[in-house]
Amino acid sequence: MPIDNPDSEGSSLPSELELPILAIRNTVIFPVLAFPINVGRDKSLTAVEQALESGQLLGILAQKDAKNEDPSTDDLYQTGTIVKILKSVKMPGNKLSVIIQGISRMKLKMWVTTDPHLRAQVEVYEEPAEHAEEIEAKMSNLRELAQRIIDLSPQIPSEASFLVRSIDNPGVLADIVASNLGIGVEEKQDLLDTFDTSTRMDKVVTLLNKEIQVLELSNKIQSEVKGEMDKAQREYFLREQLKAIQKELGETDDRQEEFEELKRKLKQARMPREVEKVAFKELKRMSRMSPGAAEYTVSRTYIDWLIDVPWSKSSQDNLDIDRAAAILDEDHYDLEKVKKRIVEYLAVRKLKQDMKGPILCLAGPPGVGKTSLAKSVARALGRQMHRISLGGVRDEAEIRGHRRTYIGSLPGKVIKGLKKAGTNNPVFVLDEIDKLGNDYRGDPSSALLEVLDPEQNDTFVDHYLDVPFDLSKVLFIATANQVHLIPPPLRDRMEIIEIPGYTIEDKLKIAQSYIIPEQLEEHGITPDHIEIGDEAIRFLIESYTREAGVRSLKREVAGLFRWVAKEVASDRAKDRVILDSAKVEEIRGPIKFFNEVAQRTAVSGVATGLAWTAAGGDILFIEATKMRGKGQMKLTGSLGDVMKESVGVASSYMRATALDFGIDDRELDKIDIHVHVPSGSIPKDGPSAGVTMLTAIVSLLTGLTVDHELAMTGEATLRGAVLPVGGIKEKVLAAHRAGCKRVILPERNRKDLPDVPEEVRKEMEFFFCSRMEDVLDLALGKEKVAAKRADLALKIAAEEAAAKIEPKSDTEAHA
Repeated sequence: MPIDNPDSEGSSLPSELELPILAIRNTVIFPVLAFPINVGRDKSLTAVEQALESGQLLGILAQKDAKNEDPSTDDLYQTGTIVKILKSVKMPGNKLSVIIQGISRMKLKMWVTTDPHLRAQVEVYEEPAEHAEEIEAKMSNLRELAQRIIDLSPQIPSEASFLVRSIDNPGVLADIVASNLGIGVEEKQDLLDTFDTSTRMDKVVTLLNKEIQVLELSNKIQSEVKGEMDKAQREYFLREQLKAIQKELGETDDRQEEFEELKRKLKQARMPREVEKVAFKELKRMSRMSPGAAEYTVSRTYIDWLIDVPWSKSSQDNLDIDRAAAILDEDHYDLEKVKKRIVEYLAVRKLKQDMKGPILCLAGPPGVGKTSLAKSVARALGRQMHRISLGGVRDEAEIRGHRRTYIGSLPGKVIKGLKKAGTNNPVFVLDEIDKLGNDYRGDPSSALLEVLDPEQNDTFVDHYLDVPFDLSKVLFIATANQVHLIPPPLRDRMEIIEIPGYTIEDKLKIAQSYIIPEQLEEHGITPDHIEIGDEAIRFLIESYTREAGVRSLKREVAGLFRWVAKEVASDRAKDRVILDSAKVEEIRGPIKFFNEVAQRTAVSGVATGLAWTAAGGDILFIEATKMRGKGQMKLTGSLGDVMKESVGVASSYMRATALDFGIDDRELDKIDIHVHVPSGSIPKDGPSAGVTMLTAIVSLLTGLTVDHELAMTGEATLRGAVLPVGGIKEKVLAAHRAGCKRVILPERNRKDLPDVPEEVRKEMEFFFCSRMEDVLDLALGKEKVAAKRADLALKIAAEEAAAKIEPKSDTEAHA
């Protein structure tokens, strides 16, 4: 039944009460001194407000599980405390700070309601006023033990001694002592459940004796290790003190179990002897630290890394050469050089088990399959693969790791990759190695020198681990677009394998065998939904892509299949969709690329050159025009210094040999010549356009047009020699893509022609020249040049003859 306010704190309570119930966590309230609590849960706030409105009395029960935010009636203990609310203060965040005064024990009889707050019928237990002589003796013993604890614990204030002596009620004394013992909630609840005063005093005496033993042992340890101690020594003392306490109480040491587990893992890792020595030294050092110390976490992380690195775990290589070759052929078309090199590695590996892994660098334009080829190599060998992207890496520590002196330091990409791969012989793909940077934090390419040197990488030292690791079993495959951007010392450590661009026929076969099946699967359609012939694929390649690889082709095919998927999904495609050239243009829109060689070279002063770029080969139009002037040369088109010098060389050679090509050198001082290379926003440089520059200028001054099916490359000298250049295969493929039928190459590049695919060689005609005169005869027509030369000779002879028969002056005649 609800009651009114009692007159005073000591007022007697009825034997039964109906009270709002407050559930508390992590503590037990005894019916003794005043105690502050914070209230924040909705039901708890409602219970406190109800108590304030109905009499300031509140029942408190402890939770069995402190993590439960909304405890049910089954989650609460059955014995609790009736308290009186002395003061309530509102706090920020809709919370209350409440000071309560314990009054009496209570026993839960029945629950009245659980919403909006807990409310129950309880039985009240009053402490007996009179006690037997036995109780008085126990009370005296309890005071003595409490006084000993006060004497042994300097942190307990001396006023506590007066409080213990001034209490006459044995039950209250037992409760006050129990409330101040450092014991758990379950033990305190057990004391609260003990209604019999004598039994409760016995339990408190037992706990006091246990606490006294701990304190005496602590003082003994303090006396043994007493002296001057710095921070580390104090931590060591506390650990020894904890060990002694745990040993005395018979408790298990979780940290000891942790260290034993680490020892077991370190032995299972099968590290090299010197690494194992370092690991156990660090473990011993960590065992002397406090778990709360910052250095403890650093040591634990370091040991975990040493355990996780695969020191002796290797994957078994699949040395079936025929199977490896079949996998490489299955995943990639052509690329015979790379496939041959991998098969050779397998053959040697089969004969010599302890051989060091090769360090390969696949160099070629984007989209030719360098990275995917490395994945196929890993699959063929049966090894794990890990890819490290080096594009934009500027910090040396990303390769070699940070030293452990830095906060948050970790190993570099190499050790991280080994941990992720889980073996010490994976295939490492060093992607975009030509795009490494450097700044004030160091040069990562220098850090890679040790990684990629077979003579050094068996003792690679990461700054974080600071112990050697054997990388000689790792198969490193780097990829690059431009080999000349790789620092020479790093380039010298790798075996460069050039991967050229694909021909139209290559792309056609790749589309049929790889791209189309892959895109069919990705777009959820089947060959029953679509039919695309070779003519349509060829039209897509020639009209919508202009690249050395097949990435753009893959995107274009995906665009076609998305359209087909839309038609199929919307039920508009009743029959099989047939894609021909007209349908491809309808779906993909206007044609992006045209064969403009014939149109560009239809006038004099234009020649078709060949250039090498990071994306493969490309054609380059050189345009020249003339105007009245004073014999000056103007250059435009974002030309680099070397290319400007090539124009200067061409101009000087042309002036020196003008008469040989039918050019009147007397007119050159009266005109200015403007040489332009289109696509002016793209920087251009290099000497290989020298012969093209000279051809364009001579074509302009003679009025003879260059054969529109002819492309050329080569460096020209002042003496008219044609010097060799690089990138012949890429340049020839670019000429083939552009529709050129004939190509002029330097004589000394004849050796590079076998690298050009056979089908391209059959479709094109090649001319090898060592002199500029031969180049101009081929480009402008030998007969036409001879006719120009003859016409000029007749013109000069006629002018000289006219000058000889010119009438003399009157003075000269009279004389």
